[in-house]
Amino acid sequence: MSKRIGVIGIVLNNPHAVADKVNSIISGYGQIIIGRMGIPKQEENVGLIALLIEGSTDEVGALTGKLGNIPGVIVKSALTSRQPANKTNA
Repeated sequence: MSKRIGVIGIVLNNPHAVADKVNSIISGYGQIIIGRMGIPKQEENVGLIALLIEGSTDEVGALTGKLGNIPGVIVKSALTSRQPANKTNA
């Protein structure tokens, strides 16, 4: 199955209520995550997470679907049409 490179943006409304569930789901997809950045905006009671990913559209869809089903979580993804270069064993 072909892989794509992309970004997933996640907004957590009331992060204290949903952070454990969000982190658990993200951890379950660690194999497709290249990088992660999280920014708390405590004065607005919002948390922001950006994930850099490399995975199949099925994997990305499963991850974003699970996250999007959590009340108070907004998820958007952008996948490039560029596929990562094949890695060879040197």
